[in-house]
Amino acid sequence: MRLGLRTRLTLLYGALFFAAGSTLVWSTYLLTAKALNQQFTVAYSKISEAGADLPSEKPIGEVLIGDVGQRATSVLDEMLRSSLLIMVLVGIAATVVGYLIADRALRPLDRVTETAQRLSEGNLHERIALRGRPQDEIKRLADTFDAMLDRLHRVFDAQRRFIANASHELRTPLAINRTVLEVSLEEPGASPDLKTLARALLGTNARHERLIEGLLLLAQSEQELTSRRPLELDQVVRAALDQLDPLPRNRPVTIHRDLSPVTVEGDPLFLERAVCNLVENAIKYNVRDGQVWISCDQGGLVVENTGQPVPPYEVEDLFEPFRRLQGDRVRSARGAGLGLSIVRAIVDAHGGTVTATSRPEGGLRVAITLPSPPAPVAGSGNTRIPARTG
Repeated sequence: MRLGLRTRLTLLYGALFFAAGSTLVWSTYLLTAKALNQQFTVAYSKISEAGADLPSEKPIGEVLIGDVGQRATSVLDEMLRSSLLIMVLVGIAATVVGYLIADRALRPLDRVTETAQRLSEGNLHERIALRGRPQDEIKRLADTFDAMLDRLHRVFDAQRRFIANASHELRTPLAINRTVLEVSLEEPGASPDLKTLARALLGTNARHERLIEGLLLLAQSEQELTSRRPLELDQVVRAALDQLDPLPRNRPVTIHRDLSPVTVEGDPLFLERAVCNLVENAIKYNVRDGQVWISCDQGGLVVENTGQPVPPYEVEDLFEPFRRLQGDRVRSARGAGLGLSIVRAIVDAHGGTVTATSRPEGGLRVAITLPSPPAPVAGSGNTRIPARTG
């Protein structure tokens, strides 16, 4: 397990103190022992000279020096034990003080981390704003981070304005073209060739409208969600299915539903668009008299369809913009190649996951999991526990 910065700094402070304290204790012990040894040597010489003429089996100087030497050794040992005990106690106190100092020094970094974790596209206006600190390294780091947030905020604002302007500027001429072509088709004196050309241009115009709508929706889906609320996923699926035509002219399909109540958290409009794209994709790239299975339960949403065989190594590429399979999906008239890209962008914005697998019989199986809303607070009066979908 990797230790935190506070713990590492505290251990470093403690280790340095014990290293310095041990060096001081042993140096004091050795210097004291050396000084005592020198003093005893001089005293022993003087006492030996003075008591050399006294008749005795053992000179009195040796007796005195031996007794004093034993006492000095005892004093040195006691001093060593006391010094080590004091060093340990002071070392523990120094380690605690070191932790408090490290905590105080690193506390501004906690503000930087908390702000970075809390920030998203919807609250880029927040700043760390360290005030009352000297111009040290941490203050410069916080100011640099705030300056980076200022730049990001300006970039995201410019992006939102661009999407809004592009939505208007691109849709308006196409809407005018559609109106002109539709009026031309209603003209009584229009020749058959003119009507044929107008119908062809209407089809081209419609494909361009779908392409622009898909690009704008993809750009909006990749942004941070500004609103989230608990909602019933099965109701969202039903609302999306009510908007679709399961019986296209060339390839009618049968849709099977198995929808169980499940609560998720998100934006209903974006989730409805994701479901529409999934089901449209399952219908569009199906076979004649094919099948589509839609199930919704505690595990999330699953859309499965029959169709042409899909190579497993090409499944992941289908989530990239403008990517289609070779053969049946290569013609842009069938679609812009943005359906699954928009689905992934919406699911990612909700904090969920989307996976796709190829069916051995042909077709795809796409599964979506979404986060469930937080559990109700105790005592709030709401006793319902939301289902878990991811």
